[in-house]
Amino acid sequence: MRVLITGGAGFIGSHLSESLLADGTEVYALDNFSTGRRENVQHLTGNERFHLIEGTILDYPLVLELVGTCDVVYHLAAAVGVRYVLANPLLSIETNIKGTDVVLELANKFRKKVMIASSSEVYGKHLNAPLQETENVIYGPPTTWRWSYAASKLIDEYNAIAYFRNKKLPVVIVRLFNTVGPRQCKEYGMVLPRFVDQALHGKPITVYGDGRQTRTFTYVVDVIVALRKLMATPRAYGQVVNVGGNEEVSILNLAERVKQKTGSASSIQLVPYDVAYEKDFEDMARRVPCVEKLRSLIEFAPETPLDTILDETIRYQRDQAVVDSEGPEA
Repeated sequence: MRVLITGGAGFIGSHLSESLLADGTEVYALDNFSTGRRENVQHLTGNERFHLIEGTILDYPLVLELVGTCDVVYHLAAAVGVRYVLANPLLSIETNIKGTDVVLELANKFRKKVMIASSSEVYGKHLNAPLQETENVIYGPPTTWRWSYAASKLIDEYNAIAYFRNKKLPVVIVRLFNTVGPRQCKEYGMVLPRFVDQALHGKPITVYGDGRQTRTFTYVVDVIVALRKLMATPRAYGQVVNVGGNEEVSILNLAERVKQKTGSASSIQLVPYDVAYEKDFEDMARRVPCVEKLRSLIEFAPETPLDTILDETIRYQRDQAVVDSEGPEA
């Protein structure tokens, strides 16, 4: 079987590539390296079944060729990270909406199964938990640019559902909740790798806002299991499905746990949002998924404890720091 992964050199895409290759699948990884990194897939490039293609999902002829070549499409490519979205507003909307439209149109043309990666950001400013897939969405005004990402991913979902209902396209939509683990970089507003990096280097661990906002964090290995099982489950076609962890934690407590686990002497500093992001930012106070639908579809839901996730992320970043310090000739 041949699989196309858009965003294949990204954090999640690289783990998915690795998992599929281990099962003998031929993988075509498309990435423009705006947020993906060659280092994420360097260990895969010697595999003759792995094909890394530099390009964008907005390149219609290229995506036409790749979708036509492959049997299944995992569409992970998107503008990612709050900081990246705020710094690149027009490109973010274009990538998310136009790029997904290209992927869906061509998947339908060739009648290929496709997964669309959405985001828990779609829910907006809910305070209740756990969040079910049937919840209403609550956004701020369009002048608060934070919500542009959520709105663009919601448009992607509408588009995918329309293809399923009108064209019978086998498509699955997943709302990912704060996926973390090895290879996730600290840039673009990713909170856990940023905390770990600050702690390991003895820098202040900077918590934005008052730190009382809560999240659940999902181990990337669990996410890959869920994605692959959903793609193999016809009952999931046309469905929107949460994929998220089960341990709610405040961001301040997360910082404290990172500090403790790294043995760092770093201080923990609260940074006002208007200092951290300058403008156009509004946070979600709480984001916790209901995963009953996921469990009912595939008899699986992420359960890796947060302590294990933190240990693995810290271990990876410590190891990476050693590699970086030794240099390329070590």
